[in-house]
Amino acid sequence: MAHEQIAPTKSNLLKTKERLNIALEGFELLEQKREILVSELMRKVELVKILERDLDKRTESAYPCLKRMLVVVGRERANKLAQNVSYRYEFREKQVVCAGMKLPGLDIELPSMEIKYSPVNSFAECDETVIEFFELLKICTELAAVKTITWRLAREVKRTQRRVNALEKMVIPAAQETKVYIESVLEERERDAFYTSKLLKKKGASASAR
Repeated sequence: MAHEQIAPTKSNLLKTKERLNIALEGFELLEQKREILVSELMRKVELVKILERDLDKRTESAYPCLKRMLVVVGRERANKLAQNVSYRYEFREKQVVCAGMKLPGLDIELPSMEIKYSPVNSFAECDETVIEFFELLKICTELAAVKTITWRLAREVKRTQRRVNALEKMVIPAAQETKVYIESVLEERERDAFYTSKLLKKKGASASAR
């Protein structure tokens, strides 16, 4: 990588060294942050996989239960019973501390389960279906909350990785090349000044001898 186009002076050399040190320290800190974020992201991804398996299992039991209820109760009566069922759900965005960072998360408050229809019209299959789908809903809400954090973490990992790459492949190499360039120019100037001074002294000595 080419060096920066700046004047090869001692003051610029000091500034370049300072900038290089800051870039190296920043790179180390960002690399540590990236490793922590990736580790936390992997844990969240594993949790998502577990919840997705639980969701699949609960789905496999809930929908057959619904089908049994429709067979026993009948679709028309089931529709009438469903019209009396109404629940209120609350969704809120909240700050979640994850890997030392505050990330926007999702907080879902589920209502308590209640039998909304008359016990006279109740069937065991109806109660079983309500219970199954409430459990299914709990898993869905937990999965949604975890996935929200997982997406935020993944985005933060990408952002951090871009900054690490920029420092590693652009900022640090450019500063190193500039440092080497300025040092070489200054050393060459010092050598030229030394030889010039030596030559002048030699000429002065020769003139005095005459």
